[in-house]
Amino acid sequence: MADFDTKAKAAIRAEVRMISGCHDAQTSADVSNVGSFQLPDPAGRAGGACTSALLNVLYRDHQASEDLSWVDTLRQMREILSSKDFEQIPQLTSSRYIDVNETMQIVKGHGAKRALLIGINYVGQNGELSGCHNDVLNIKEYLMDVLGFEEDNIMVLMDDGIHHEPTRDSILSGYRRLVAESVAGDTVFCHYSGHGGRLVDDDGDEDDGYDETLIPVDFEHAGQIRDDVLFKEFVHPMAEGVTVTCLMDCCHSGTVLDLPYRFVADGDDVQMRADESVDFEGFLGPAFWTAGIIAATSLGGGGGGVGEIFGAIMDCCRCLCGAIMDSCECLCGCLCDCLEDNE
Repeated sequence: MADFDTKAKAAIRAEVRMISGCHDAQTSADVSNVGSFQLPDPAGRAGGACTSALLNVLYRDHQASEDLSWVDTLRQMREILSSKDFEQIPQLTSSRYIDVNETMQIVKGHGAKRALLIGINYVGQNGELSGCHNDVLNIKEYLMDVLGFEEDNIMVLMDDGIHHEPTRDSILSGYRRLVAESVAGDTVFCHYSGHGGRLVDDDGDEDDGYDETLIPVDFEHAGQIRDDVLFKEFVHPMAEGVTVTCLMDCCHSGTVLDLPYRFVADGDDVQMRADESVDFEGFLGPAFWTAGIIAATSLGGGGGGVGEIFGAIMDCCRCLCGAIMDSCECLCGCLCDCLEDNE
């Protein structure tokens, strides 16, 4: 477990937690390519069952609940979903091992609080939903009323003709903005309510052969957003010391952020477990991965952060606009330049 923990810390510096509404395989449609994809028929459901269940647990009748543990929260969500004939099983994934019996905390530290809320009803398209805008507005109210988020620090993307459209570019720009602005001590909350999908894995890093995806409003010409992209653009570069909580209310969402620890509220799991199928090297590239492990092991083991070398690695990646460095020679040259600049 210690070796796995070291790899997780090298790949993901921030504390990232995600509550999702179902397993990767739980959905109404599997897709193999964007061209043939059709949005699934919502079958009369308004969508947002996971969001509604979570708010029912945490914010029933607009009153904040008493402190609940992670396991109590997820199991109460499961009971609510089951009572309404939903078969989906909520689960928690995380960048760090969490004692699920501890109190669920969304806000940690005394820094800024930022949020990105995305609700897509796919207005006028096949498979149109009807509850995703309401999900966003209800989550926004909870964040402001209970957790003290300021409206100016909440970015909302909805296809309602009022807010910015939740296109592929705007969604990714929103995630990148959170990364650029967040520093140690800050709290980030992200919410997605819409359709999720699966595409055949195109780089061999998925144990089940599929990438999980978010489906933007303009997916037909812009494409879906793969989990690999979310990891590289949002999860991996988020700063150390930032606490991130994500609520993904869509099909196929179980591992859409590719986080290495998992707890499933199916009554069988009693604690979080490591997901050994997570392919850190596949996400980041061999040269970056080797250097990251060295830095995390030699400089990050004493609790003082990932260290100067890993910080230089991150500078390299930012300078190269997120490109994966497969050449050790290229990486070492860039590292030397960055370290000289910091002297």
